[in-house]
Amino acid sequence: MTFLNSLFSLLATPTLSSVLTDFRIPIANESFTLLELFTIVGQLVLVWLAARIVGALVKRLIFKPMRLNRGRREAAATILTYALMALGSTSVLVASGLDLNSLTIVAGTVGIGVGIGLQTLASHFMSGLILLFEQPIKVGDFIEVDGLMGTVEKVSARSTIVRTLDRVSVIVPNSRFIENNVVNWSYEDPRSRLHIPVGVAYGSDMMMVTEALLAAARRESRVLRQPSPKIWFKAFGDSSLNFELLVWIDNPIETQPIQSALNYAIHAELRSRGIEVPFPQRDLNIKDIDRFQAMLQPEQVPVAAPASVRPSIAPPMAQGNRLDNINLRELLRRVSYFEHCRDWELRQLIEYGYRQSFRKGEIVFKEGALGSSFYIVLSGSVEVYLEKLGQKVLATRGEGEFFGEMSLLLDAPRSASIRALEETLLFVVERSNLQPILQRHQELADYISEELSDRTASLEDLGVRVGNHDAGLKPIVWIRRQITKLFELS
Repeated sequence: MTFLNSLFSLLATPTLSSVLTDFRIPIANESFTLLELFTIVGQLVLVWLAARIVGALVKRLIFKPMRLNRGRREAAATILTYALMALGSTSVLVASGLDLNSLTIVAGTVGIGVGIGLQTLASHFMSGLILLFEQPIKVGDFIEVDGLMGTVEKVSARSTIVRTLDRVSVIVPNSRFIENNVVNWSYEDPRSRLHIPVGVAYGSDMMMVTEALLAAARRESRVLRQPSPKIWFKAFGDSSLNFELLVWIDNPIETQPIQSALNYAIHAELRSRGIEVPFPQRDLNIKDIDRFQAMLQPEQVPVAAPASVRPSIAPPMAQGNRLDNINLRELLRRVSYFEHCRDWELRQLIEYGYRQSFRKGEIVFKEGALGSSFYIVLSGSVEVYLEKLGQKVLATRGEGEFFGEMSLLLDAPRSASIRALEETLLFVVERSNLQPILQRHQELADYISEELSDRTASLEDLGVRVGNHDAGLKPIVWIRRQITKLFELS
């Protein structure tokens, strides 16, 4: 209270009062007292505070219920705040009696000098406006610029705040996003592809390596099933065969954790199959071996090392189903249709499918479920039965036979249930991967058409209607046309 009383006493003194009211400062074609200038400045501050409050309220109460994404909400709210500031400031200046036409001349003259001295700041400001209006990056995007990776937290007029994967906030000048190449992992389509390099020892079964890497990719739930994972054989390295696993993800911020999880899964799959990952090796050739041996004293001759000294990550194969450790290539060759396929054709087939084991009595799928996979029996057997008919068994499918095609090709729910009769190993092809297989193996489509025609007729004899046959067409003709249409076959 003592300080306020002293302040009011000072303001009440005739000298200070006359200074505030009588001393005038010329601006443009007008002149203003100090008190009027303080009032104008106070009003401008209030306008800017009000604009920020209104922008925040509009973002929370209007933009958020409209279900706009976070980036668009932040950009729209920021633009609205700047517009209200500009409009409110203009209104305050006009209401104060300031001639804006004269002020523009003064501002232009001053702006030239200020612009020369503050080129960098002006560049950041203009870059910020470009970012807000064009939105090449927006709040919530996962980006990379100059080696800095993180999520955009805020875009302002001068700078952008990026939160790194280590949860550190970095303030980045806006001009860096305009002048440099920026990788925006979230732009339009957030899906991106990861490249995981893997080296294996010379002499490794390349088909087994392919299956191991694909199995590792399918074990990771954050890897997309479509587009499906791919394997590239990159090069013959100095001490290894170099492969690359390519997988798609839709959450770029999880890139590093997914890479780590895939490396763990690859390590486990290679171990289980006895595939070696060698250390770098060098061969030493001695020209005069006899002379070299003569230089060694008898007591210095080293004890012979074991023949196999190459480091390896592969202990004995893991125990499990007796067929789990058999190369998938050999299992597929047991199927009559694929027995004459060459290795490269089987490798392409393995890229689109995977093996899956079922215990005796385990259900593969149930009647009425939506179909998403096509199955080939590699070993064991399954039975086809109808629950609606009191678990009536319709057929048994053994080694080399297929099932599950009816729901996929006729675009209908599963017409029957499937149960394993014994320990059974199946080759599973997802719906989206069946198309490239049928396009490469046109004869397989014909074979499936014939089998499907017979099975459809058997089901309809039991009163189970499958599909909608066009009038006047034999079932096999209609089915072949349906397959051609669904999978774009020639």
